[in-house]
Amino acid sequence: MNQYDFVVIGSGPAGRRAAIQAAKLGKKVLVIEQGRRVGGVSVHTGTIPSKTLRETALNLTGWRERGFYGRAYRVKQDVSAEDLRRRLLITLDHEVDVLEHQFSRNRVSQLRGRASFVDRDTLEIVKEDGEIVHVGASAVLLAVGTRPHRPSNIPFDGKAIIDSDEILEITELPRSMVVIGAGVIGIEYATIFSALDTAVTVVEPRDTMLDFIDKEIVEDFTYQLRDRNMKLIFGQTVETVEKDETGKCTVTLKNGRILHSEMVLFAAGRTGATDTLNLPAIGLEADNRGRIKVDPDTFQTSVPGIYAAGDVVGFPSLASTSMEQGRIAARHAVGAPAQEPPQFFPYGIYAVPEISTCGLTEEEVQQRGIPYECGIAHFRETSRGHIMGLDSGMLKMIFSLKTRRLLGVHIVGEGATELVHIGQAVLNLKGTVEYFVENTFNYPTLAEAYKIAGLDAWNRMGELKRD
Repeated sequence: MNQYDFVVIGSGPAGRRAAIQAAKLGKKVLVIEQGRRVGGVSVHTGTIPSKTLRETALNLTGWRERGFYGRAYRVKQDVSAEDLRRRLLITLDHEVDVLEHQFSRNRVSQLRGRASFVDRDTLEIVKEDGEIVHVGASAVLLAVGTRPHRPSNIPFDGKAIIDSDEILEITELPRSMVVIGAGVIGIEYATIFSALDTAVTVVEPRDTMLDFIDKEIVEDFTYQLRDRNMKLIFGQTVETVEKDETGKCTVTLKNGRILHSEMVLFAAGRTGATDTLNLPAIGLEADNRGRIKVDPDTFQTSVPGIYAAGDVVGFPSLASTSMEQGRIAARHAVGAPAQEPPQFFPYGIYAVPEISTCGLTEEEVQQRGIPYECGIAHFRETSRGHIMGLDSGMLKMIFSLKTRRLLGVHIVGEGATELVHIGQAVLNLKGTVEYFVENTFNYPTLAEAYKIAGLDAWNRMGELKRD
């Protein structure tokens, strides 16, 4: 039986970063992946595919040019599902090739198969051909990710009634779609298909969506969606989903409302892929959604030497944060010092339009009783915004009145996930409103919105002395 210093189950963002980190520290590392290709959910069904789909849709439909040329403007008159898949496959092949090269360059061993625990120090791997292999591990990282939650009352068929993995396999673009769930995944796909001129209706049992985002940003985002005729139904649960003999879908809500569409996308939550790991063999258990509880500083579970990172540990379930979790877990597992990541990290939602946020929301600032002021800039106020034909998009910054420090930055609109990093740097370096007022930004750029929002806040705050 081969013995390894560090065994990683799963090759998504958390698993790949952890494996490479441990290998760079001179450890003997094995990555076990049950999929046919490395990359995990992030590469094959999650982060990369959805963002590639988004970019392809915006490019082919001419979405970004419609501010100038009108809503009827299109780069390609008839966009097909095959058009979307063509670019997707090229991107995925590239991602897998890069990852395979990283593993090879860092001497990370790989094994294809389904892993489960025999005991704390031993793993059993069932390979595709049925061969069973056992390996020993000084430490193990569970980076198995998640899969779509599929309740028994939804009659999934892989064609008209689908989950967020199956949406990548569709052969025709629907003319109408009902999306069940207004979480990040549901909203991303709902807005992407809306940009493809699909008539989209979103159903969400809660009274709001994206509760962790600043309320003012969500209000602006919601207005933009409704302005382009997306239907948003909040506070209603789905009673039944049915498909008739013609292939059309009927969604019945608890209040009796009936929705008709060509396709139904169920995107209400995900479940940790932990059911095949035989966790009881090591005295570990997952919650009802398959998630594993860990120490937030080291990502070690209640069993010494067993770690978990990425989506399987729950919020924030971002590729970027998963990578950092994997790195920290690996360093702790092999006895290397692990520096804590900065306090604030950016959250990106790749909807149409994008949303990105970093730091405290206005609601969180109020809850903490911090005296504050806000500065706001609309993208249409910038010259770059005019050049790009933007009539929407805003940047909001929150500052402490006492220290004048930046507390949070929140953006909705074109390029939000790129722009947020300026605010992130200032936040983690404890910068103040004066940074934005006194510094020069390239002109014309959307980043100039930081200057406008900074001046807006500075004028409201007055020239108070800093402590």
